Amino acid sequence: MASLQLSGRVAFITGGANGIGRACAERFVADGAQVVIADIFEEQAHKTAAEIGASAVGVQCDVTNENSVESAIAYAIDTFGSLDIVVASAGKGGFSPIKDQSLEMWNDIVGLCLTGVFLTIKHASRVMNNGGSIITIASLNAIQQAEGLSAYCAAKSGVVALTRVAAMELGARDIRANSILPGLVETQLTQTFWNMPGVVEEFIENAPLGRFATPRDIANVAAFLASDDSSYVTGGAHSVDGGASTKRYPDIPAAIARISGVAQ
Repeated sequence: MASLQLSGRVAFITGGANGIGRACAERFVADGAQVVIADIFEEQAHKTAAEIGASAVGVQCDVTNENSVESAIAYAIDTFGSLDIVVASAGKGGFSPIKDQSLEMWNDIVGLCLTGVFLTIKHASRVMNNGGSIITIASLNAIQQAEGLSAYCAAKSGVVALTRVAAMELGARDIRANSILPGLVETQLTQTFWNMPGVVEEFIENAPLGRFATPRDIANVAAFLASDDSSYVTGGAHSVDGGASTKRYPDIPAAIARISGVAQ
């Protein structure tokens, strides 16, 4: 049975319609919170909220657009009266060697994964209650880089640094800021790995716990960071990767070469 340790609190979750964001929303509601599911796909945000129940509402939010972020957070305040917890989960990746990567692709990934987190923290921190919790979803790639993922690695490393600065600046208000660094999690956005022969197996081989994660694994840690149980935890980068950071990242270029039939 859930502890209801988040009873009376309000959470705002970007990228909340699917994957890790949705799992966080489900866990927070089970623990007694009211949740605003913010997602660029408005219909999916409302659908997910309806499936979770009366304690959840959906709102359209493009985290790369400052006006959209500010409006979505204002909606959270208007709907539930306050804001205590923020989860910045919206993000995506993309593969390209640096020498071939377009500026458009770079800006797209960094804009969503890093600038979007900045805008979320900026506007949420202005209105959230003292004693709240900001949780950013970074990645194993923040500390374990991989060939072909330069934009994603740079953005997620930036998220960790940004979150640490937020912890420093907001500590006087007893607002905590922490990053979660997931390893491989099975979601819609990571299905590409399952379509690349041998890659998931390589992830599992390089995770001492011998499996990939579910979104619930990440949500469980987010629930801890959102709760009073972590009241003296801030500025942290918390790996939730089955120990994968102790080994190595899969060779994605080799996997792509196998698919395309190009010799390494």
